[in-house]
Amino acid sequence: MKANLVEMKNYLLLLILCLTFSVSAENGFKAAQQRYENVRLAYADKEALISELLKTHELVLNEIEIHIRIYKAEKQVELWAKNKQDNKFLKVKQFKICFSSGVQGSKRRKYDLQVPEGFYEVNSFLPTSSNFLSLGINYPSQSDRILGEKGNLGGSIAIHGACVSVGCLPITDDLMKELYICAVEARNNGQKKIPIRIFPCQLTLENYNELKLDTLIDPDLGLWQDLKTEYDNFKKYQEVRSFHVLPNGRHQFAF
Repeated sequence: MKANLVEMKNYLLLLILCLTFSVSAENGFKAAQQRYENVRLAYADKEALISELLKTHELVLNEIEIHIRIYKAEKQVELWAKNKQDNKFLKVKQFKICFSSGVQGSKRRKYDLQVPEGFYEVNSFLPTSSNFLSLGINYPSQSDRILGEKGNLGGSIAIHGACVSVGCLPITDDLMKELYICAVEARNNGQKKIPIRIFPCQLTLENYNELKLDTLIDPDLGLWQDLKTEYDNFKKYQEVRSFHVLPNGRHQFAF
């Protein structure tokens, strides 16, 4: 009996230590980022502004999760956020893409100057980027690897500061401070995956029908159908739905 009690006590202590380590690791992300000068500068310049902006939507900086939506034709990066306990995202701010390369349509190979289109997430935080601050995008996605040029897909796509681009999404240093802070806070709050959706344009029915008529980019029709499904769903529910990638590169959603 005593042995069982000792084992139970040791188990509970181990569980508490594991939970404490997990929380500390998450909370330590922000501290680790703030070791870098550009991140400290961003917080000094913009933390108060972001906190007030979130407050107008009844959001709290140390509770937020975020979602990023990008529209290439309109050159818009939208920041959506919610408190962790909520289901629906709220549109917090819109940033202007200040320079872009390529045209509507997916990125299917290296050096094509294209900005990707599809379903992505933030895969890296780059506080010492040559473009001030950068949030890496996990291109090529599983779908890109199926549909793109095998062995020649390229990479290193990001949302970043400055105002230059070869397939990336620059929004100037000043605006990048705001987006980067929100991403750091979300990650520090425990959001391991920050979803990004990149659209050729706002996929209203009119715009979508025009895209379908563009036979020059016909191979992207399947992806655009998937993006249209996501676009309509998010407009209705303001929720990010999970999906898995089919063997043909298309997306099947969990509704």
